[in-house]
Amino acid sequence: MMDIKTIKEAIESLSEEEYVYLRKWFSDKDWSKWDKQIEQNSSVGKLGFLVKDAASDKEKGKLREL
Repeated sequence: MMDIKTIKEAIESLSEEEYVYLRKWFSDKDWSKWDKQIEQNSSVGKLGFLVKDAASDKEKGKLREL
């Protein structure tokens, strides 16, 4: 496996087009991991407090249209 220094040097040597592609790929990968974590947390009830807070705010008229 490559060490961080080698990876950094490889990234520095990329063309602008390759760098943009890598940046998008990395961002997509991060969002995918985030989505999976949210799904897991939701499925085990870790986010239920958000639903309760939103329902409470709705009852109190604290929500606004987006």
